[in-house]
Amino acid sequence: MVMTRIFSLSIVAAAGLLLTGCYDVEETVANIYVVRLDGDAQVPVSEAEVRLFAEGGGEPRFDTTQTTTDEGFTSFNFSDLYVAGQSGFAVLSIECEKGNLSGTGLIKVEEMVTNEATVVME
Repeated sequence: MVMTRIFSLSIVAAAGLLLTGCYDVEETVANIYVVRLDGDAQVPVSEAEVRLFAEGGGEPRFDTTQTTTDEGFTSFNFSDLYVAGQSGFAVLSIECEKGNLSGTGLIKVEEMVTNEATVVME
């Protein structure tokens, strides 16, 4: 009887470890590249202000701003906001500004992957 209980508890514990150990949550990231056109060439725009936000009724779920690097790049990590089991994550609006240059775009952010978008400023 005691052996049966120990065996049963061992099986339940092993199953629990296997189920929790098999599910790795990857990061949910949005990488934004900001460029301007110089003829046919795309030139990175450094120190541009990039705003990612969700539009809609009520309070915005996302509204965050960062500045691009010298390579015209910025990265937003939404891993803390991802909820396991949800389908889809968000479609976010992008607004970029630097001096008299501006640009807009959209990015579909899928969960647990690195998503990318390029915004052309004019």
